[in-house]
Amino acid sequence: MSVGILLITHSGIGPALLASTQRVLPRLPLKAEAFEVPFDADPDALLPEASGAMRRVDEGDGVLVLVDMYGASPSNLAAQLSRLGTPVKRVAGVNLPMLLRVMNYPEQSLSELQSTASVGGRNAVQLDDPS
Repeated sequence: MSVGILLITHSGIGPALLASTQRVLPRLPLKAEAFEVPFDADPDALLPEASGAMRRVDEGDGVLVLVDMYGASPSNLAAQLSRLGTPVKRVAGVNLPMLLRVMNYPEQSLSELQSTASVGGRNAVQLDDPS
C-alpha cells in the first residue's frame, strides 16, 4: 500500500506537471493522476468526477492532493474531497520540484509526504541575482 497523488489544478497545469515528472521519472513510484478544473466550472458539479479520480489513486494509505492556488476553485474542490471519508492531506502551490520531491519519497506516510511536498516546493524557489 502507498499514498496516492492527485493534482487538482486549473486547465492544463496538472497534466503538464505530471507529464514533465514522467519524463524525469518514467516509472512513477506513486500512483498519480491530474484532475483539471475549467475556469468557468462549478466545483460542486465536478465533485463526483473528482471523487472518482481520488478513488483511482487511493491505494489504502490516503491521498495527497496538490492544488495550484489556495482559495481558487481547485482548492475549494480539494477541500470538499477531504470531507468524503478518504484520508486526505492538501498542499497548495504545486510546482514541478514539489511533485518530483514527493515522488522521491514513496515510502513516507501521508502526513510525512504533505510536509515533504511543502518543503520541496518552498526550497525550489530561489532568487537568481547575478550581482
